[in-house]
Amino acid sequence: MIYAFDTYYYEDYANTVCIAFENWASEKEIEIFIEETPVTSEYESGAFYKRELPCILSLLNKIALKPEDIIIVDGYVTLDDNGKIGLGGHLYEALEEKHPIIGIAKNDFTAPDSQRRSVFRGESKTPLFVTARGFDVDEVKLKVEQMHGDYRIPTLLKKLDQLSRT
Repeated sequence: MIYAFDTYYYEDYANTVCIAFENWASEKEIEIFIEETPVTSEYESGAFYKRELPCILSLLNKIALKPEDIIIVDGYVTLDDNGKIGLGGHLYEALEEKHPIIGIAKNDFTAPDSQRRSVFRGESKTPLFVTARGFDVDEVKLKVEQMHGDYRIPTLLKKLDQLSRT
């Protein structure tokens, strides 16, 4: 199973959504998990994970992960070649490196990262940026290219973004 997470922030709470789907080419989700949590910290530049990680971990408590399950986050796993990690890297560590974590980001990160791949989907000239831990990033690139949908953002990830905002 693949579990994709996204969180949207309102004034005093965060809405975290997880869409579970069977495989990379899935058009429909198997299950949707939603949780509202109080916002416990302000946005801190360069430390986005401090705000979002607790939301994801809280929602993960409602999901019975299996060893073969994969997790996707909206953002980065690795940030640079010097070992700096993003939200996905912190999640990978919090889960004791037991589950592959895939980061799919819409915006580029300026520091060079040999583990970052650009993915062009559909007719879009603007790439998505993928990073990973516990999963070969070149394989991830191919999997994201194969995700359902004709546009830059895969169908289920677009739905995930919309659900997090409602």
